[in-house]
Amino acid sequence: MRITIFGAGAIGGYLAAKLAMAGRVDLSIVARGAHLDAIKAGGLHLIEDGHDSIASVRAAAQAQELGVQDYVVLALKAHSLAPALDQIAPLLGEGTAVVTMQNGVPWWYFHKIGGSLEGTRLQAVDPGGVIWDRLGPDRVIGSVVYPAAEVDAPGLVRHIEGKRFSLGEPSGEKSERVTRLAEEMVAAGLQVPVRDDIRSEIWVKLWGNLSFNPISALTGSTLAAIAADEATRALARAMMLEAQAIGESLGVRFPISVDRRIKGAGDVGEHKTSMLQDLERGRPMEIDALVTAVQELGRLTGLPTPTIDSVLALVRRLAIERGCYLI
Repeated sequence: MRITIFGAGAIGGYLAAKLAMAGRVDLSIVARGAHLDAIKAGGLHLIEDGHDSIASVRAAAQAQELGVQDYVVLALKAHSLAPALDQIAPLLGEGTAVVTMQNGVPWWYFHKIGGSLEGTRLQAVDPGGVIWDRLGPDRVIGSVVYPAAEVDAPGLVRHIEGKRFSLGEPSGEKSERVTRLAEEMVAAGLQVPVRDDIRSEIWVKLWGNLSFNPISALTGSTLAAIAADEATRALARAMMLEAQAIGESLGVRFPISVDRRIKGAGDVGEHKTSMLQDLERGRPMEIDALVTAVQELGRLTGLPTPTIDSVLALVRRLAIERGCYLI
């Protein structure tokens, strides 16, 4: 099995190291800069459970060096996907599956969903439908990523917590391709349930990201602080209830209550969200995949999003002022 991980940052690097050390697949990564140079020179270092391991990984700056793959795992952020399409293209053959590991509403959301919105392309995450046309939604295996990891230095990934990567076909079927991939990931020591409703799981994670991420960026607060403060907790809850109404109108099942989801976010502790970290480091923020796309879904379903609209306006303005928003 030939697998390329495109985007070998924290999550991509963690997955690459685990698969490479298991030694069961032909594993390669596409990386860049000092990270790529370090991996080429000394392998990919993974610190996990206090142990430092080195994975021998084929690494390339250009995908054409690697050839056509059975699976391409897209581990880069949502806003980085469209600019990378030309680089991804050489990895794709007729039967190549593409595993999307981006946070937020995926560009393929309305593929094989059925109903009046079948085939709708979301402008917030795929302006002009470019990704849809170039990658093709039939290739997609959806994923929800739970591990937390960081790149501590070039070529060095530190695993913090979590080993679960949920997978699922947009159609909900238990296909051979998703089953085979799950088996290889499990053999590498990961937890990989195959879901028959990957969208509902996407929404449960999105629920928190939609609200806590922009609030944290606007306030500089951690998850615990936002959940503990009556006013910011109420703001997050209002955003989440608006999102829940949209999701349920699209057939999504929310297995937990909004208050339990808020408690779960608060229990993570004094953690800065990825959006706040990106703001502090001057990097593009995942505003459109996490927030703008939910606003767009509200428009498509005819449901109001007044709180989401207000928070989105503020966080987008902040990102533009700080040079952290790709227009």
